[in-house]
Amino acid sequence: MFFKMSDYISYQELPALMGIEKGDIILLSSDITDLYIQCRKHGEKLDLNVLLDKFQEAIGPEGTLLIPTYNWGFCKGKTFDYKNSPSKTGVIGDTALKRKDFRRTKHPIYSFAVWGKDIDYLCSLDDVESFGPNSPFAYLEKNHGKNAFIGGASLRNCFTYIHYMEQKLGAPYRFSKMFKAPYIDLEGKESEQEYAMYVRDLDIDVVCAPDPFVDILYEQHLVKSGYINGVLYEIINFDDVTPIIEKDILYNRSKNLCTYKGQ
Repeated sequence: MFFKMSDYISYQELPALMGIEKGDIILLSSDITDLYIQCRKHGEKLDLNVLLDKFQEAIGPEGTLLIPTYNWGFCKGKTFDYKNSPSKTGVIGDTALKRKDFRRTKHPIYSFAVWGKDIDYLCSLDDVESFGPNSPFAYLEKNHGKNAFIGGASLRNCFTYIHYMEQKLGAPYRFSKMFKAPYIDLEGKESEQEYAMYVRDLDIDVVCAPDPFVDILYEQHLVKSGYINGVLYEIINFDDVTPIIEKDILYNRSKNLCTYKGQ
């Protein structure tokens, strides 16, 4: 657990309080609504560029920071513009996309704003699959990454990494579906492209409810969490949770990640 502080703590101290370290590879999932409210309540202006700066300082140039900039318009046939399509997963992603020190990965559905040591590698990836073996999610598994969560973007509702594991292990309630739409690349060239997402099979009567699975992670003390200024923060290490996810998908899906109705 993080310490529960009675006095107000500046948001600029958050990376240190969360235990972010030099060389960390961090996937930062965030909903800063509560953070903004607490800053305003205590007379502090929340500057998201400063917050990003503090995460960069915490991990240093030997670390890598990934911020989700997902946009599902491509699935509906809408044009994905590498430079201009906004993030649908929080304003921190949009803030990062406007900065010159961040670059965006190529996938039109599950892209990331990236900074740090492995920026060139991540931005060179062009896996057709959202959660394939050459995706940023695979990189996070192979390189001992961590997922940090801020506020409403919690482990219970924003743990996208689970879908990567579902595809890796061939979860029977999902399948890879191709989508085609216009794509404007970094150079401004437009062409029609096809990319895939591992989607739930609606013909299979299944309910996906990750709460029991997250409870298991907490029970096994694999989540570092706590409240700072009344805002929830969580961190997990992919090395710790990947074997648990794998076991659940392969052997125990009736109890945790997904439940087949009637069973």
